[in-house]
Amino acid sequence: MDKEVTIYDIADRLGISPTTVSRALNNHKVVNEQTKQRIFKEAKEMGYRSNIFASNLRSRRTNTIGVIVPRLNSPFQSSAIAGMEKIANESGFNLVISQSLESLEKEVANVQMMFNSRVDGLLVSLVDDPNNIQHFRPFIDKGIPLLFYDRVAHQAGCTGVIIDNIQAAYEATAHLIEQGCKNIVHVLGNPKINVYANRLKGYRYALLDNGLPYKEENIIYSDLSEEAGERIAQQLVDMKDQPDGLFVSNDSCAASCINSLKQHGILVPTDIAVVGFNNDMISRLMEPKLSTINYPGFEMGEVAMKSIVHHLSGLLGEILQNTNTITLRSELIVRGSSLRKKSEVAPRDGDAAANKR
Repeated sequence: MDKEVTIYDIADRLGISPTTVSRALNNHKVVNEQTKQRIFKEAKEMGYRSNIFASNLRSRRTNTIGVIVPRLNSPFQSSAIAGMEKIANESGFNLVISQSLESLEKEVANVQMMFNSRVDGLLVSLVDDPNNIQHFRPFIDKGIPLLFYDRVAHQAGCTGVIIDNIQAAYEATAHLIEQGCKNIVHVLGNPKINVYANRLKGYRYALLDNGLPYKEENIIYSDLSEEAGERIAQQLVDMKDQPDGLFVSNDSCAASCINSLKQHGILVPTDIAVVGFNNDMISRLMEPKLSTINYPGFEMGEVAMKSIVHHLSGLLGEILQNTNTITLRSELIVRGSSLRKKSEVAPRDGDAAANKR
């Protein structure tokens, strides 16, 4: 095995001190430009590799930020990670990404791994109960920047980046009511998770404000997968009191449900009007196009990563400890899947919003 080239080898080859070589490779201003170029050229020819690990030990920084997501195959999470990566790359940080696979046990293991890897900061979208964050105590106790996004912790002192899920769900449900729907089914994920709990609240508030009854049988809990969409369609068909509106907390599940409803001879939006959530690509490719809530995943990733980076750079002081929530704007995008009163409401395709991500 070839011996690793060191700064001492470069110094011997050029007849200069190892200190000068080290300073030049770190672009120190005390070394003149001509000498730097000689050292850079020799280092490249000799196959020198900077010992980042040793440098990090000296600086007590790894220039690495950890990210823990529930699932990597989520269009929303992919968009959020793309936003994080953009800011991290611009700021000289690397990302270490892991997924909890919707398992609290796996999330706990990932948090411990991130802590042992000495990441400089941690971004997390929680898998479960927002009050169960004891496994993040090592980060909190050590003062390591910790920020939650999308699925956030409820405890004081924890910063989260979110949208107003209550208002978003209210707008989606109110739109279905405006289109003449009186028996609306809501499909959501684990109600322990803040995003789904708040969307359920928004759904209930919209019914209340419009004089419609809240029915437990119209609430369907699901993992929101494509496969679940097929099962949900069957549930809708089997309901004694046939629903005329459907609000699903995920676009891919909503799209799958619509396809299955078509196979049962149910017309969308004539028989049942449908609204999804996220503004994923599938919402713009299906027929009819899916009305949805535009969830700014890329922007959320950018904002979350900027907050961590600025804190590490000393630009935000104690803001991560003193600010509980950062709320981003979302919007209802009306398309064909929910549009029954075509003469009263013009659809917006939402492509401009989607292209920003």
